[in-house]
Amino acid sequence: MDQASVSEALAELGGVARRAALIRACGRRAVDAALASEELVVVGRHYTSPEVDAARAEAASVSGVLCLRSAALARGWAVLTSPPRVEVCVPRKRKVAAAAQRRLALRWVDLGPDDVDGDRTSPDRTLADCLRTLPFPEALAVADSALREGFPPARLLALARDARGPGAARARRVAAAADGRAANPFESALRVICLEVEGLEVEPQVTIRDPHLLGRPDLTDARLKVVLEADSFAWHGDRAALHRDANRYNALVAAGWVVLRFSWEEVMFHPERVRAVLEAVVAARTDQLCVGCRAA
Repeated sequence: MDQASVSEALAELGGVARRAALIRACGRRAVDAALASEELVVVGRHYTSPEVDAARAEAASVSGVLCLRSAALARGWAVLTSPPRVEVCVPRKRKVAAAAQRRLALRWVDLGPDDVDGDRTSPDRTLADCLRTLPFPEALAVADSALREGFPPARLLALARDARGPGAARARRVAAAADGRAANPFESALRVICLEVEGLEVEPQVTIRDPHLLGRPDLTDARLKVVLEADSFAWHGDRAALHRDANRYNALVAAGWVVLRFSWEEVMFHPERVRAVLEAVVAARTDQLCVGCRAA
């Protein structure tokens, strides 16, 4: 089985990743080679691309600070997609050269002292901006990542509760759905699609025993006995991993569970097809449950 390239794996993992996750996807030799060639750089406890350091330099060039997804990446929070242009905040009255305006995604905002943390927006401000501004899948991916990296859940809910003005309702919706158990942004994006399917209620990373240990799928609806797996190179990078997962999926099916597997490309580029599959499965499982209830 072919392994992912370091850049492919890093993209699927949200632009930042722990060393163990990259080794699982690409192999130790490829990861070490990427570090040696500076294809990867270390930011805190994570590995990321050199673009994060380049983004800091871009922000400094206009005397601004990184914001939104650029700030999230600099903080070690994974994102669903890396921004095509570096996202930078500058003061409202700051004049910025036309070339820089074309090169950067600028926001003219007067930030308070508590809104800034070095060369980027503070954790609270970064989350508040992402929740208000980004599309739901992108915002949820950042919120899940922040919680996964230790941002307090109560603080996230408070940020959304206290939000006022444009985007406040969106922020509260994202905060209510955020879950630090999500393994990565790909899984977060799949969960967004699930939220749109009536009758489907999934939880991330739930251990299933029926009665013996059957595994911990990416997403589980215990009532319908449906599990969803977000399949990518990042988690199935070698034949041993494929073998383990095949055995696990077979055990789940033998125990009466429906196992659905979705590729990164399908979730990212064809969410309507994913939703159609989920709706069909929910309808079928609901009918089966009703028949079982009548028989009982």
